[in-house]
Amino acid sequence: MKSGHKCDLIVMASHGRRGLKRLLLGSATQHVLTHSHLPVLVLM
Repeated sequence: MKSGHKCDLIVMASHGRRGLKRLLLGSATQHVLTHSHLPVLVLM
């Protein structure tokens, strides 16, 4: 996940409507949390 932007933090929102496995986090949010080298703040 390289964007060329100088970021210190990723902020994402999650709606939690993706079934039991991802009850709290959506699939895009889960992907970023798993693959990001930057800190991620998830707003619910």
